[in-house]
Formats: sequence, C-alpha cells, structure tokens
Amino acid sequence: MLLEIITPDKKIFSGEVESATFPGSEGSFQVLNNHAPLISSLEEGKIRYRTGAGEFEVTVNGGVVEVLKNKIIVLAESAKS
Repeated sequence: MLLEIITPDKKIFSGEVESATFPGSEGSFQVLNNHAPLISSLEEGKIRYRTGAGEFEVTVNGGVVEVLKNKIIVLAESAKS
C-alpha cells in the first residue's frame, strides 16, 4: 500500500509500505493492506512504518490521516525523520 506523509512545507515520505502505526488521538493504531476506509486525527508522536528495506519512523506534531483503497495520506502540522 502507498503511504504519503506531507507537511505544509514538503513531502516527508512517499512509498510502498507493508504496515504503518499511527499516534491517533484516541490511541495508537496500525494499518495493514486492505484496511477499511478511515479518517483520524493524530496526536504528537511517532509514525512507524515497515518497508521491504526495514522499519522507519517519523515524529509528527499532530495532523490527520486518511486510509482509502490501500493509500494512506498523512497531513501533518510538522514532521521530522
């Protein structure tokens, strides 16, 4: 599935991932392939994602995540790898 992490300044990450974990405002949650459609607000914390090359994380200061048809879009207030 495709993951895009975007801030007002730049695109932090765009690529295929096997799974992703998010700091949701109601608690952390994981998204896998063929996940049900979802929109959630994000708290300050770490987005962790797994690709064929390993596991990575990006720290965000809040934002919104949308999951739809194996595409995840994160609109973050700010982010750093």
